[in-house]
Amino acid sequence: MATYDQTESRGHSKPLVVMTGGTGLIGSSLIERLVDRYRLVNLDLEGDPESSPHVEFIPTDLTSDTSVSRAVERIAGQYGSHIASLVHLAAFYDFAGEDSPLYDEVTVEGTRRLLEAITKLRVDQVVFSSTMLVHEPTTPGKPIDEDDAIEATWPYPESKVETEDVVSEETTAETKAVVVRLAGIYDEMGHSPPITNQIKRIDGKWVTSHFYPADLERGQAFVHLDDAVDAITRIVDRRSDLPDDVEILIAEPVTLGYGQLQDLIARELHGTDWTTMEIPEAMAKAGAWFREKNPFGEDPFIRSWMVDRASDHYEIDISRARELLDWKPEHTVDEVVPEMIRRLEADREGWYRENDLTPPATIAA
Repeated sequence: MATYDQTESRGHSKPLVVMTGGTGLIGSSLIERLVDRYRLVNLDLEGDPESSPHVEFIPTDLTSDTSVSRAVERIAGQYGSHIASLVHLAAFYDFAGEDSPLYDEVTVEGTRRLLEAITKLRVDQVVFSSTMLVHEPTTPGKPIDEDDAIEATWPYPESKVETEDVVSEETTAETKAVVVRLAGIYDEMGHSPPITNQIKRIDGKWVTSHFYPADLERGQAFVHLDDAVDAITRIVDRRSDLPDDVEILIAEPVTLGYGQLQDLIARELHGTDWTTMEIPEAMAKAGAWFREKNPFGEDPFIRSWMVDRASDHYEIDISRARELLDWKPEHTVDEVVPEMIRRLEADREGWYRENDLTPPATIAA
């Protein structure tokens, strides 16, 4: 097990950043960006204590008072009472869309438990990872900004709305709070369930890939993993200059409609645009329900509850991120999807495995 010299830690010139969720997709990349300039402690339920000599891993269960208290006591004893930034990424998420007590136990109350525990220390900044989905959807051509209406409509964003309130309630006057509302994350390997499942349907030439229960011009905003990590890094670096309490939306400012993304994927896979037809919601719900209940069919990604969300459109105004962070994305999803497809075609089995998907039967055969 990695060991740390307490005297050296207390006298170290590098500021201390404490993270939760550091073993996840965003967290592991953020560690790489911060490790040269900060001392890092990762609080996570699971992880490898030997994974990096520069990052201390402290096993922490956010649903347990005892576990969280012990983690904070260990930080204080090892590093002293001053935390430059607490970057809170850990949360519960289930793309099946069904409600779960873990949304409250992990995301909401786990955050409350953590923030209550760290009041024993001096914390300059708390960064909470939220989602753009807390906002009421918009229509094409009308970008959402941070002051627009909050209206979460399914369990995941609802839990984020509740937790944003917890952050506001539990953060002390001496601590700045930054809520980062992220668009959907992706990278060159995929790692985005909406995009990778859309690729799977078109790769397998599924009949269902030709139908959509909403306006094809509507879509979801995305942001590349590297750009999201860059934004969070800037938030940590600029902690002294940011407002005391602020929300920041992080996304690519151009949102592709569902139909545009269909055509882009199909051109890369099959060399042609994809015929996609709008169908009534009731028909789509019936089809999704049947696929969910069919034990012999493909495991469906499109669930009946998603049909209600198909017309939701998220297009983001990133003016605040530009102003406060001097940030803008260096990637766009339309430029990266071709690389996703190249990697898929280079190693189909590996690509589907990396994205926790079963290859479509027409391809696997």
